[in-house]
Amino acid sequence: MYKTGAHKAQIRMSSLADLPAAASVLIEAAGQEPIILFEGSMGAGKTTLIKEICSQLGVQENVNSPTFALVNEYEAADGNLIYHFDFYRINEEREALDIGALEYFESGRLCLIEWPSMIPNLLPEHYLLVELQPAADGEVRTMTINQV
Repeated sequence: MYKTGAHKAQIRMSSLADLPAAASVLIEAAGQEPIILFEGSMGAGKTTLIKEICSQLGVQENVNSPTFALVNEYEAADGNLIYHFDFYRINEEREALDIGALEYFESGRLCLIEWPSMIPNLLPEHYLLVELQPAADGEVRTMTINQV
């Protein structure tokens, strides 16, 4: 589904208290990479992690998953725009094209993309892939970050 890339980091989060540190590591790992893909099962914590990332970037608006709108726009403290996508409910890639996904991806702005597996042919050549995996107990989560 994705190209393999160099392994960057793997972080275990045993509770929500670990979320700020994990988000901080992710922001640092992203550096100048504007495209971050979030993959994981339903309830793995993708939106929760994105909320924390946005909080650390100074977003004042309410951050929630754009499940039906497909994309939400937020403004960071530095005035830069952040685009948050959720492609879970699309039936075909054409729906992402219809909202201008490629233009967003090429904007140079931070794009946080949930369920990128729904648009495999539209993904840019380079991105940061974040995979979230909950443990069997549902409490511990592992976040793996790969640069592709």
